[in-house]
Amino acid sequence: MAKGAKNVLQTWWTNVSKPNFRETSEDGPGLPLSNYTTTERQTPPRGRLPDKRAPSSHLTLHQFLYIAGSHGIGALIISGGINFALAYAMYTTTDDPIRLWQFPNTLAGDTAVTVIVQCLMTWMIEMIIVNRDLRKGNIQPIGFISEPSSTQRLSRWARWFMLLDQSKQQRKRRGSAKRKALYVLAQVVRALLVAFVSFCILFGPSVGILTAVGSKVGAGGDWVYASRWAPEVFKLVLGGVLAVMTTPFFAMFWMVKCGWNGGIHEAVMINGNEYK
Repeated sequence: MAKGAKNVLQTWWTNVSKPNFRETSEDGPGLPLSNYTTTERQTPPRGRLPDKRAPSSHLTLHQFLYIAGSHGIGALIISGGINFALAYAMYTTTDDPIRLWQFPNTLAGDTAVTVIVQCLMTWMIEMIIVNRDLRKGNIQPIGFISEPSSTQRLSRWARWFMLLDQSKQQRKRRGSAKRKALYVLAQVVRALLVAFVSFCILFGPSVGILTAVGSKVGAGGDWVYASRWAPEVFKLVLGGVLAVMTTPFFAMFWMVKCGWNGGIHEAVMINGNEYK
């Protein structure tokens, strides 16, 4: 009798102290299932964040600081500093004159290249950083923006841009090298679209500012610049303004997309698994 009671107590203690974990839990990966039923879920331990956080019903203070702070002001400082350093290294070590339009040192051409390259790099970096934070639970997905429908033309374009329908299909299949390559290509296309819009907004004012600070040589000639400090300051301002325009938008892109996907981050979309 005593031996039987002891075995029952040992079995009970084993079940309580070692809860059953199942990776396909509907609430989140690795969350313990109830020891008594397969439908009840235990509350996750304090201090531990699940892989999938519920999208927010409003813009929280943490989300605002995340978007405007580290991905806004922080991006301005980093991008502006990098562009300043690159311009200093480029224009102070050349013997060719620095002009507005004419090669080899053309500030107008530098403006176009900066917009394209920075948009591409920022998109890829934000895709990695923001989805890592979403995966770790460091930031909550945005859930208060309504998902566009597939009935109107503008809404269908928005769904295409946000990769919504493609993401839902990928969740049903495992990833492959071809699918991942196509996914990266899709990101490049969207980054180039943002670069095109940014170029249309920034190129005109940039040329206007450069004509104001440059020195025109001869009638109908080009504008020329000293190697210090006009090109460097111009690139600093251009890189900073472009970062403020695009980086918060890119961060919100992934946060909103994660919210529309029910809190599932983009690393899952790439691999085609329900959880990573």
